[in-house]
This record gives sequence, C-alpha cells and structure tokens, in this order.
Amino acid sequence: MLLYFYDIKMKPKDYNTLKRRFYYHLGRSQLSAKPWRTKSVLLVRDGLEKDADAFFRKWKPYIKVYKARVRKIDEL
Repeated sequence: MLLYFYDIKMKPKDYNTLKRRFYYHLGRSQLSAKPWRTKSVLLVRDGLEKDADAFFRKWKPYIKVYKARVRKIDEL
C-alpha cells in the first residue's frame, strides 16, 4: 500500500478555488475507490501507484506531495 501526504500551497486569494477543483477531480478519479482517505492523506493500493502519481503531478506547482510505502496501519 502507498500512503500519500499532500498539502495545498497557494496564495490566500486563490486557495479556495484551487481546493474545490482539487477535491472535485480527486473525487471523480479512480483514486476515489480508496480504502482510506482523510483531509490530507490518501491510502492507495499498489496497482494504482502510476495513476496516483500522474494525478498529483497535474497539481504539482500548487500541491506538495509525499509518498510512503506501508505494510500495515493501525488505528489508535
């Protein structure tokens, strides 16, 4: 499994517009069939890694993204 951490980096004037567009496109992508998602973290199955990378690459100048491989996640 892959864990993507993302953060929107924009000027305050354009922040809300970009945020709406980002979450709209995220909801309509294949990544919306996710096993787990929060406001800034997305868990993706290994088979969707290329799709997730391509999706986040489209938003690259405005969104900072980090990716980590995980084997197990425990909820506290």
